[in-house]
Parts: sequence; structure tokens; C-alpha cells
Amino acid sequence: MTSMTSLYDLEIQPLGGPALPLRTFAGQVLLIVNTASACGFTPQFAGLQALHARYAAQGLVVLGFPCNQFGGQDPGSNAEIAQFCQRNYGVDFAMVAKTEVNGPQAHPVFQWLKAAAPGLLGTQAIKWNFTKFLVDRTGQGVRRYAPQEAPAQLAGDIEAALAA
Repeated sequence: MTSMTSLYDLEIQPLGGPALPLRTFAGQVLLIVNTASACGFTPQFAGLQALHARYAAQGLVVLGFPCNQFGGQDPGSNAEIAQFCQRNYGVDFAMVAKTEVNGPQAHPVFQWLKAAAPGLLGTQAIKWNFTKFLVDRTGQGVRRYAPQEAPAQLAGDIEAALAA
């Protein structure tokens, strides 16, 4: 994955839709998050939705990737996850089919993101749900954010990426 020059070379599987090349989002800023429906950080869905509502018209695309790899905190089906997010947090940003983010079955998007924006001391593994990645308009990784960083804390970086 590290030999790729752009995240836009990959594709995702939106909940309830056909495969979608990330190239569709070329020229936009992406905020990619591994999510879970039964995690202590689950209320961050409200903050992610707020970022989506505030910045979508300026070119921000929020992509949520449900993941059940951390404490089994997203065991539901894709349909159940979509319903939960909509019902409890009004989520209308794009949600992707349930995904693995670590290990040999990690989705190529997360393989690319972990290489492009390593964590503390260069670690690549994602440590928990709601790790966030900001990708600029050219498809280059900008920054990784820890799960405890609330979505509102990313506003300045998002604004800078949108202005670039």
C-alpha cells in the first residue's frame, strides 16, 4: 500500500450501495473514522455529524467505517448499524460496510491510511474505535487523531485543509 500515491486509487463499499471508487471524492477533504455503535466514544457520532453539517458544502466528506475489532463493540449487521446511527445521532454522512482496520484482513483504505499517517512513535496499528484520519484535497494523508480527540477539536485542521 505504501507505494500508492493517492488514496483515490482505492474503493469502498457504502452501506446499502454498490462499490464506490474513492476517486469520486477527488478534490474534497476526507475525514475517515473507524466507528462502533457500543463504545464509550460512540457519542462522537453527534460531533462527526456536526462537522459534516458545518463543512460539507465547503468540500468535507465524512466517511464512517464500522469496525467490530475492538471489544466486539459493533456486532450488528450493516443494516442494524445504519439504523442505529440514523436513529440515535441523525447520521447522514456516508457509512461504509463493516470493516477490519488491523491485521491481515484490514481494509486497503486503512492499510493506506496507517502508512500515510502513522501514530505515536511511528506505530501503524489502530488502537481503538474512533481513530480519525484527515486527508487533503489531493488524496494525501494529513493527520491521524486519537480516539479521545473529540470531533470539534479537528475543526481548525479541517478549515485549513478546506482552505488549501
